[in-house]
Amino acid sequence: MIKLISIAAIAENNAIGKNNDLVWHLPDDFKRFKALTSGHYIILGRKTFESFPKPLPNRTHVIITRQKNFQAPGHIVVNSLNEAIAAIPKNEEKAFVIGGGEIYKQAMSRVDQLEITHVHTTVEGDTFFPEIDSKQWKLVEETHHPKDERHQFDFTYKAYVRPT
Repeated sequence: MIKLISIAAIAENNAIGKNNDLVWHLPDDFKRFKALTSGHYIILGRKTFESFPKPLPNRTHVIITRQKNFQAPGHIVVNSLNEAIAAIPKNEEKAFVIGGGEIYKQAMSRVDQLEITHVHTTVEGDTFFPEIDSKQWKLVEETHHPKDERHQFDFTYKAYVRPT
């Protein structure tokens, strides 16, 4: 069975973006995102896909859209989260939900794991990650990254799984 993982960087107020863009630049978080998602299927909404300068290399994009005639040659286009999950071959070990806000919300009850970068700041945003309920999620890994000359904010990588 495919392990479904949501991966996101979220502010203390759960903001993840504004005007279809990220609200910070954290190179080490990008590096971690690339390392975790490379070689895997990524599930994302159309607006998130369109916010990229180009498709993410070494990943198979499964794009969810309500636009019936939306096309993204070389990528999988579907109309729902269920279709997106069904489009992933059964022999895949894991797939990543990478946004945006509405896709994270729809996927929250379906994912097995959360890979969250908690950015230690509050920012103005128009897109948010759903609340992480401590009764439904168990923190299993945590690594702090202090701010430095390349990173404007402190942040902490946290991995959560559903308690068994």
